[in-house]
Amino acid sequence: MAAARTTRRNGRREALLQAAAEVFFEQGYAATSIDAIIERAGGSKRNIYNEFGNKEGLFSAIVRESGADNLLSPLVIEEIEGHDLRATLTAFGRHSMDAYMSPTLIGIYRIAVTEANRFPDLVKSFYEQGPGRTAVRLAEVLEAARERGEIQADDCLRLAGHFVGMTRDNLHLQVVLGLRPPPSNEEAREAVASAVEIFLNGVRRSRK
Repeated sequence: MAAARTTRRNGRREALLQAAAEVFFEQGYAATSIDAIIERAGGSKRNIYNEFGNKEGLFSAIVRESGADNLLSPLVIEEIEGHDLRATLTAFGRHSMDAYMSPTLIGIYRIAVTEANRFPDLVKSFYEQGPGRTAVRLAEVLEAARERGEIQADDCLRLAGHFVGMTRDNLHLQVVLGLRPPPSNEEAREAVASAVEIFLNGVRRSRK
């Protein structure tokens, strides 16, 4: 009985977060009201205030639960062991590209940019949970490749940041700014393949 109540409560919470995210992304943080969220999701102000405290708490929950943790959790090392570096970088790049171009991440990025001064701790948390952690995990992959003698690198974390930036390219910025729709699967794969090729040409040990 208690388990069923917990399941229903979690379901209502997820539905509320999803509806609130849609309203935030459509209207922006400042223009969004609790009333507009209730109109979309149902429920009551009392429920929202009891669960999240206020609008800021609700937005924080969206970032933490619907954004970085779920969508930008990068490939773990165990999933890519045994593959050569090109295959590893390609898989990593495709995963990251899919995440960065997802509607949820695009929406969160847009709000994070406009509300960074209002929520510096929240934006920092979003970065550390998602984009920052992605680079850290990739740095571990590159360090392993360096130990095997496949690449030459002084700072694997910096290299990882370069690779993540290359895979996002200007495509991500253009989508965030609303200048174009997200790339097609073919376009995304071509962008990742190009980034992998250029990256490997720069870090592989020269053969004499």
